[in-house]
Amino acid sequence: MADRANIAQELRAKIIAEPEVILEDRDLMRALIAANERAMGANIVDLRGIAMERLEARLDRLEDTHRSVIAAAYENLAGTNQVHRAILRMLDPTGFEDFLKDLGGEVAQILRVDAVRLVLETRQNDHDPTLERLGDVLCVAEPGFVETYMSGGRPVPQRAVVLRQTLPGAETIYGRTGDWIRSEAALRLDLGDGRLPGMLALGAEDPHQFRANQGSDLLTFFGGVFERAMRRWLA
Repeated sequence: MADRANIAQELRAKIIAEPEVILEDRDLMRALIAANERAMGANIVDLRGIAMERLEARLDRLEDTHRSVIAAAYENLAGTNQVHRAILRMLDPTGFEDFLKDLGGEVAQILRVDAVRLVLETRQNDHDPTLERLGDVLCVAEPGFVETYMSGGRPVPQRAVVLRQTLPGAETIYGRTGDWIRSEAALRLDLGDGRLPGMLALGAEDPHQFRANQGSDLLTFFGGVFERAMRRWLA
């Protein structure tokens, strides 16, 4: 009994010295509130206990929101750095062919996509040997292809960036890799006055890498830089 009394005295002294130890421990607080309710009996409603439970529920929701906001901020920062690195790499080459080869190489790796395709509309039907050398990145299409491809053949408003799972017929631009490309970001390119539009397609094997509910601001910025670089090459 004496030992138990001594332990109780030690605990009491510690609690008095550091009361925040209990206040910061939710399990201890719940146990104290439950003991208080049992002491009051079943016929008395403890409004303070109810209020505390509601406050705890609100605190839990606030903590979840706080974690989600922080995670989104870090993800956005990482995405911004990723796009900036890709743009710097894209601006390094001094020749057009090197520019396109880098697009399907290091730029694609930085952006963490599995395929990159530059689609240019043209009215010419003659064979271009450049396509044989750059066929893994560059492909040509008839006028109107970009609009039809980005809209999926539906009468929808034009958008600068379309994020989605790939549609039937994706092999038209992805070629041999079209069988395993499951999601894509399609970026509309304005190549300047008097020129037909183009499209930059970023394809991923992961069907959820690009989704319609994702933000597209960074890809819009990337597409804007890319189309300005293309205008200089085409000048």
